[in-house]
Amino acid sequence: MLGEAALDVAGALRDRDGEEHAEVRGRRTQFHGIFGIAPMMQDLYDLLERVAPSDSTVLIQGENGTGKELVSRAIHQASPRRDRRFVVTNCSAFNDNLLDSELFGHKRGAFTGAVADKPGLFEVADAGTFFLDEIGDMSPTLQVKVLRVLQEGTFNRVGDTETRKVDVRIIAATNRDLRAMVAGGQFREDLFYRIHVLHVVLPNLRERRDDIPLLIEHFLARHRRLRPKRLSPECSVQLLRYAWPGNVRELENEVERLVVLSGEAPVIGIDLLSPRIRDWTPSEDAEPEPVTGSLPAAVEALERKMIGAAMRRHAGNKTRAADDLKVSRRNLIRLVQKYQLEK
Repeated sequence: MLGEAALDVAGALRDRDGEEHAEVRGRRTQFHGIFGIAPMMQDLYDLLERVAPSDSTVLIQGENGTGKELVSRAIHQASPRRDRRFVVTNCSAFNDNLLDSELFGHKRGAFTGAVADKPGLFEVADAGTFFLDEIGDMSPTLQVKVLRVLQEGTFNRVGDTETRKVDVRIIAATNRDLRAMVAGGQFREDLFYRIHVLHVVLPNLRERRDDIPLLIEHFLARHRRLRPKRLSPECSVQLLRYAWPGNVRELENEVERLVVLSGEAPVIGIDLLSPRIRDWTPSEDAEPEPVTGSLPAAVEALERKMIGAAMRRHAGNKTRAADDLKVSRRNLIRLVQKYQLEK
């Protein structure tokens, strides 16, 4: 359990919220909207201060929900490009053809439905910063086109022969192991080294538990508006104990949910917590006892543990969990149901 010092920091934050580089006991509590006092967060702030003034490409890696877009925005806000556009796109949200048009634009008549010339996001972001989230999901064909922008600053709209030039700082992010993808032929090695000039790895929330009280107070202040809200001691303790596989995003969603469900009540009780959090115990993540029974039983125990860990690691996303475990999504769904791992 966290000590009183961490709770003191959360209290001090109430009086300092809004100060860009507020400090408590000699440690910064935030950096351009990123909150945290843990030692690894202090290291992150120092790194971002060195990274931000450069125009070099940045690769941000971390689990889902650790704040990759928030960090990229902080880099932009601390950079000389702060007064220019900050453009965001998620590479996994489009199929190949749509992403091509989204990134590079298209010429009228390039395909069915292209009724007018359309600039791509690289043009929109010209002189600013372009955040490419989930770059590990980008196809090899588009990887080549992005590599050209990084190397030469040039590209062509879909269906157009005119070469266009842009000045864009690229920040890329992924929760995938790009080195392993390069080794497996799924990601271009030359593009990997182009985006890996500056590397930022974000800690998960389990590694920075001292920050949980501070983050809870920050999210309470954001969502309660003018209504006074605080957590009951039992509710606070359970939030501190929980493993947070979805990281900071999961924590904020839970705090927002608590504020809504509590209505006008000033104190939020443990009964309002989501069942998966209220009923969670540390034994769920404890190392299993040595198996002394049959081999099939041992295999099932290992299978259940690995599937449960993958589902938590990917915040319940079965497609990513299946990819991580190297099984089909259909097979994963069957196993999740078999072991009753979905809460």
